[in-house]
Amino acid sequence: MASTVVPRPAEWVSTDQVRALARSLGESEARTLRREEAYARFRTLPIEPDPLYRGYGYFTNVDLTGVDATSRGAPVPLPPSRPGVLRVIHDASGTRIEMPPELASAGVAVRPLVGPEPSQTSAGGDDSASSELPVDRLSALSEALENRGYSLDVPDRLRAPVHVQDLTILSAAREALSIRRRVRAGAGSQLLLTEEVYTTPGSSPGQRFHASNTALELRPNAKAIHLTVHAPDLRTVSVYQRAATTAAASRLGWLWFGLGGYRTKARNRTRLVGNGSAVDDLQIFYGARDQSYDSAVHLTHEGTDTHGQSITRGVFTDQARGMSRGLVRIEKPAVKTLSFISEHAMLFSRGARSDTIPILEILCRDVKATHSTSVHPVDPEQVFYLTSRGIGEPEATRMIGEGFLAYVLDRAPIPSLRASILPALEARWNGQELPWTPDGARALPPLEVTGSETAPEWRFDAKLR
Repeated sequence: MASTVVPRPAEWVSTDQVRALARSLGESEARTLRREEAYARFRTLPIEPDPLYRGYGYFTNVDLTGVDATSRGAPVPLPPSRPGVLRVIHDASGTRIEMPPELASAGVAVRPLVGPEPSQTSAGGDDSASSELPVDRLSALSEALENRGYSLDVPDRLRAPVHVQDLTILSAAREALSIRRRVRAGAGSQLLLTEEVYTTPGSSPGQRFHASNTALELRPNAKAIHLTVHAPDLRTVSVYQRAATTAAASRLGWLWFGLGGYRTKARNRTRLVGNGSAVDDLQIFYGARDQSYDSAVHLTHEGTDTHGQSITRGVFTDQARGMSRGLVRIEKPAVKTLSFISEHAMLFSRGARSDTIPILEILCRDVKATHSTSVHPVDPEQVFYLTSRGIGEPEATRMIGEGFLAYVLDRAPIPSLRASILPALEARWNGQELPWTPDGARALPPLEVTGSETAPEWRFDAKLR
């Protein structure tokens, strides 16, 4: 039997496709040139730019030949929006924005980032193009195929919390949705942005491309949480790029939960510039069949008395693959820094594999920085203990895995998050995918962020103090 030949990445997309996308969006000549430059880099750059990690990415059997970023279709049916929630929907019809009147009157502004007149925002200057050139093949492809996007500006001193529900719903074979967000959380504001990615049931076979690029700017004393639930079908190839800059006394929570997808790469970069700012970067992964996840977290401490922690945990079964690498860099002026990086994985089959690689770069003496890492199979003694109490072995192993991941969920600044995520995790454990339904049953329920009057506590892990 002849083996299947997977086309080379340079054959996935043509120059004509990139130009056709630019024409369909009616964008400026300068933006089209930027696309073509990104496409040229896509053809020459490696999947992984750092040679130290090229043997760990597991980015195999990907065939995005013929993906179409210009295709359009009918809007995906949605349930009614929740009162007071700003909802943004990315689907085959484009991007739809549903702005509550009370947020608009309070000065919350949303503007498009693609099309003839991309917005100008204080968070990123000219948002018609990224300020940094892509350094790897997938980020270059994301920029070349960018076809969705918006900027969000939360004004200074807005006392009421702002909740944004960002839904990406994939519905066609060979589609390409590349989304860019530019978000500014004004001084003293509170923002919860939930990014959820799903696929409609019964989609035609064939791999599709999904890209998510988010840049977040926090002004002094702002509090922002960006929560991502990645739950598309097992034919979706995704790349996430998330970057943030903190100001004085601001607080950021990056939360990322990987439950679906075929090949997924996630890159988080946070610069703690403002004195007294803090970040929690919390991630969990569930991998089954032949899924693979590749996560990289970079925390750069530049201001004084900054706090950062990165906690990543994954469970993998069947032939799934995982990789998590974290880098904490503490610059010379960043005295009194507290930073912690933790990367752990649990394997539930002989065919599963995970690699964890934490790195510390410390250029300042007056700091405290630690790391921990492990990859191990499920403990047979724990399984024996549970089965001796009348619990079946499959249920026992699932409970152990869920408890392992719940360690991360319980540290998130959202009290109800564990109860919200575990049903989806249980469905994946039972071999089910998480398709989007018109009633929105898969979507996250209303969430409450700590720091409010009812749940005032949100601070850096006291164990590190």
